[in-house]
Amino acid sequence: MKKKIRTPFFEVGVKNYLYGDSVLELAKAADAAAAKYDIDVLFLSPYTEIRRVAENTEHLIVFAPYMDTLRPGRGIADVLPEAVKAAGASGVVLNHCERPMTLISIRETIKRADELELLTFVCADTIEEAKALAQFHPDIINPEPSELIGSGKVSNLEFIYQSTHAVKTVYPDILVEQAAGISCGEHVYRTIYAGAEGVGAASGVCMALNPCAMVDEMICNVRKAFDDIQAESQTVRRVL
Repeated sequence: MKKKIRTPFFEVGVKNYLYGDSVLELAKAADAAAAKYDIDVLFLSPYTEIRRVAENTEHLIVFAPYMDTLRPGRGIADVLPEAVKAAGASGVVLNHCERPMTLISIRETIKRADELELLTFVCADTIEEAKALAQFHPDIINPEPSELIGSGKVSNLEFIYQSTHAVKTVYPDILVEQAAGISCGEHVYRTIYAGAEGVGAASGVCMALNPCAMVDEMICNVRKAFDDIQAESQTVRRVL
């Protein structure tokens, strides 16, 4: 059975900014913050650290950065879906701009992930691509203009609204994350408050002076934004 993700959630990617023990150190900090603020946290781990991260954390939902569609048997240097799951991953990332895929490959890989009850996190460069990919019914779509990745410039409110709406018109149950340019807690707060179901960061965390402190700050701001939205909603209901 696939893991259930509560909203709003936070996603932290490692890419190749960190490796070895540094990945586990960040994972443990994210795990502690997930428990402290009661927020679901997705952790995109390098292949080599999936097992260590999964076995040494309690609250993280661990994702592999990619997988192929082959089945157990002959083959070498491919990423076997069964091996990804056996290592402790609960999901897989597909079509990141640094590992682009064809539409056919995305569709077939989502099918393989569904067979193994792995969550699928699919990246899209544009709103139009996000809507097209939604037809394949992944679990999460991350509409992220490639020119904003790592730029420190976040998507504007119009993009957040339009990209979310485009996906939800296809399948309302697909979660929509916003991650472009997120580099501090304030970015996280504003994005969640604007209506995003999830927020993610990679360079904004890993390139910070203290990545462990930054991941705590960002997850804290997911909780703050959610609490403020809830409080505002209760105030409106009392007034009405």
